[in-house]
Amino acid sequence: MEPPLVLDPSGQHLHAEAAELRKQGPIARVTLPGDVVAWSVTRSDVLRRLLNDRRVSRDGWQHWPAIHDIPQDWPLYLWVATRSMFTSYGADHKRLRSLVTQAFTARRIATLRPRVEAIVAELLDTIAAEPAGQVVDLKAAFAHPLPIAVICHLFDVPVEVRPALQRAYEVLWQPGASPAVSLAAHQELYAILDGLLTAKRATPGEDLTSALIAARAMDEGAKLSEAELIDTLLLFISAGHETTVSLLDQAITAMLTHPDQLTLVRSGEVSWADVIEETLRWEAPVAYVPLRYAVDDIDVDGVVIRKGEAILVNFAAASRDPAVHGDTADTFDVTRADKSHVSFGHGVHYCIGAPLARMEAMIALPALFERFPAMSFAVPPRQLTHLDTFISNGHRELPVLRAGR
Repeated sequence: MEPPLVLDPSGQHLHAEAAELRKQGPIARVTLPGDVVAWSVTRSDVLRRLLNDRRVSRDGWQHWPAIHDIPQDWPLYLWVATRSMFTSYGADHKRLRSLVTQAFTARRIATLRPRVEAIVAELLDTIAAEPAGQVVDLKAAFAHPLPIAVICHLFDVPVEVRPALQRAYEVLWQPGASPAVSLAAHQELYAILDGLLTAKRATPGEDLTSALIAARAMDEGAKLSEAELIDTLLLFISAGHETTVSLLDQAITAMLTHPDQLTLVRSGEVSWADVIEETLRWEAPVAYVPLRYAVDDIDVDGVVIRKGEAILVNFAAASRDPAVHGDTADTFDVTRADKSHVSFGHGVHYCIGAPLARMEAMIALPALFERFPAMSFAVPPRQLTHLDTFISNGHRELPVLRAGR
């Protein structure tokens, strides 16, 4: 058996690592920060099969013996040790997802459309006010603040705590952060969220934080525990913005580096929905998601994942699977007939926020490219730098010249 591939926690070589892992078969061992070994799944059909397999759990406290030796300052600790539907299994997952679904309804998401449109218009006006010829970082000025503003509006997070919350969440997505930095960020996150819950208990509103508190007060046996309440809040605010940030980031990058395909969109030959789905396939907004665990021994094409071993889902690799998309799997192509991907997951843990992410992108992208039709990168695209993480798949900056009206 090949020795585990040591993953670069900075995420600078996501697709090169995926190619190396594919050479070993549909699953291969990898080493995470802290010398934690897991199985990485790179093939789409195998990943879908495992994500639907009841022998695969997300509850480390039940099914990953190694969790008891994991220190709280491990950079990925909150990814495996929290108590929410993200880290639950079986009946617990069904209970938690049912409660959350009652709060995160399609109707509630639909009512956000005017708010999203207003935020997009405001951000574009601010960009347009910059002096002609000024380089604008679209990551900082557009792709990042839009999802942050939407999710904070949804949960009614006070404006004054948003910068600190954002800084703490950024550390959560950095597997290479030092133990001291990780622990401090984890503690700050819980302090901020505890303060939000205290304020909302005193003055509830029509927001999702108040809805989750109401779910906490349901009849015994169905309600959220206090730990589940705060960890669900942590999950939603984090996943509710970071995925969309990377989706917008990568879609903008794709359009600016494929002008011929942008022309197809503008002519109406393909839609912005095509752009969004191909972006999700080509550059999965979340590359890796820690962790899942084998409840029993699982045979994968002759390779056995032993009971209690960890599994690292590799969405970035699976969505570019050559077995599905052929020799052009690594190519961005909005005309591709099959844009299937697993970037929002699969099975019972399919991302509950996927409709919101798609809605934000469907509003933001056409508005951006209509407002600034001659926009171009201010640096060669090869100089764009990846975020310092193998979890979130985006860039540190998107410097553009925003020529246009």
